[in-house]
Amino acid sequence: MHYKIINRKKRLAARAGDLVGKIAFFPGLILKKDGTAINDNIRRILVIRTAYIGDVILTLPILSPLRALFPHAQISFLTTGKARELLETNPFVDRIIAYDAFWFYGNHGRSTLIDYLNIIRLLKSESYDLVIEARGDIRDISLLAYPTRSRYRISYGVGGGAFLLTHTVPFRGIGHKILYHMDIVKYLGSQANSFEWDLYLNDHEKHLADHLLEKKGVPHALPMVAIHPGGRKELKRWYPEGFAEVASRLAEAFNALILIMGGPDDVKIAKQVERAAECKCFMLAGETSLRLMGAILEKCDLFICNDSCALHVASMMGTPTVAIFGPSKSAETGPFGNTHVIVEKPFNCRYDCDENECRHSPRNECLTSITADDVFNAAHDVCKMVFTREKSYDKP
Repeated sequence: MHYKIINRKKRLAARAGDLVGKIAFFPGLILKKDGTAINDNIRRILVIRTAYIGDVILTLPILSPLRALFPHAQISFLTTGKARELLETNPFVDRIIAYDAFWFYGNHGRSTLIDYLNIIRLLKSESYDLVIEARGDIRDISLLAYPTRSRYRISYGVGGGAFLLTHTVPFRGIGHKILYHMDIVKYLGSQANSFEWDLYLNDHEKHLADHLLEKKGVPHALPMVAIHPGGRKELKRWYPEGFAEVASRLAEAFNALILIMGGPDDVKIAKQVERAAECKCFMLAGETSLRLMGAILEKCDLFICNDSCALHVASMMGTPTVAIFGPSKSAETGPFGNTHVIVEKPFNCRYDCDENECRHSPRNECLTSITADDVFNAAHDVCKMVFTREKSYDKP
């Protein structure tokens, strides 16, 4: 079995879990006929993708082809509380179930056990015909998918737990996570080569975006460049002074308006960028939900960010993007399907990096070796193409 797990301890734990599981389930595995045809009588489907928000976004493309395959089935989506809003208006989902899995989010105690037992009780009561665990993770497979006792349980085996599945999707190697997820519905029989990928914003949300920009005093007649200097993992965050220099140079070169964006946890680093920038910046960090961020990014001409969930929101909204990559692999999580440029340096150690701890010397050199010139030149190329092709702006 090939394991797509970089962290050594987690890989060993998955191997051990598989070994114990194969021994415990040995009689059933002998009779198991993996890959038997899934009939058309599918009435209730559950898709599981619990972590993390960016990965949830990269799972959404499977929903439109899944609906096309099973047009009369009820489709439920189990995800985290924070990611729930991404699916609120999705036309291909009938029900959203929110649960913050303790094995990902580190919550401990009696209330967490009660929450877990309640979610399992709910999932069992739904009597799903088909459960898709989209991550390929032994924890989600064993603790969420398997207890549903559904007729069909489908996922990858590269994260362990294949012995608990009725069908195991073949893994074709490292590639973009959207394609990784799309291979699941292709395994189910989809012939789709395209998909719908959107937040499906309503008029009220678009009005809220207009109102926030107006409240901040953002003019309408100039190109807008949004910058998002934050991210969930410290090792994936480029330095604030670099963002500030790029922002200042873009403001001067294109008379661009600079928006600084981010979630509540990104406010500190966003303010560092604002203080270091030699141009006026409009601070939006900490003031937008994921959906409101999407509504604003849809209006922007360029987005500059680290590898983060915001990158995938921008891709979903079709916003041209300059994405800065350090330890993570752009081949898996780079911007998808729009005008974009990836800025990264050739460090082979990123293929063995779990993005939590850097063993390279100098530390985090994959990011610190990226200069403001590197990012500005990439942004400059995108700006020249976008501004001349799509819009003309009035300069004061």
